Amino acid sequence: MNLRHGTLAKYIGGLALCCVLPLHAAEWTLTPNSQVTFGIKSVGLSIVEGRFNKVQSNLKFDPEVPHKGSAHLLLDVESISFSNPSLKGLILGSEYFDAAEFKQVKFVSKQIEPVAYAKYMIRGDLTIRGITKPVIFDTTLTPSPQNPKVLDVQSLATIKRSDFGMRKALGGVGEQVLIQLKGQWR
Repeated sequence: MNLRHGTLAKYIGGLALCCVLPLHAAEWTLTPNSQVTFGIKSVGLSIVEGRFNKVQSNLKFDPEVPHKGSAHLLLDVESISFSNPSLKGLILGSEYFDAAEFKQVKFVSKQIEPVAYAKYMIRGDLTIRGITKPVIFDTTLTPSPQNPKVLDVQSLATIKRSDFGMRKALGGVGEQVLIQLKGQWR
């Protein structure tokens, strides 16, 4: 190794910098047992629930620099299963999801903001029926006690159906929709 002109000092300084600063965030994908669901109150008593069974996901995240992270979800509308299967035709129809024309729901984060230990606000754009609106997911990300290479996740957001071009609330069907992601990133 050439020791002239401080080359060794530059090498050691560069090595120290490399070891202290992360080069890039880890990349994560939702595990198959994870669930992306939504719930709508109906007549104030019952809840209509749906679950997206086909989900593509990507999370770039480093808890040391969360603001450099990103999250992407792509949900297949036709894969939704319902707590009341008789509602599938109605909810996938033209007045709600319009699955014949709009095949996917998409979320792309704009910012991951830490608010407390393991708690984050993930701000981003949610696209349903071709309409994009800003949404904030209140999210908890914690290393799994069983496997340090896995992050446990719970994430919640509330939206209004009519903001995304869905039929306004009629006959006691609620306007507010609770979206929940629960599971693990691996």
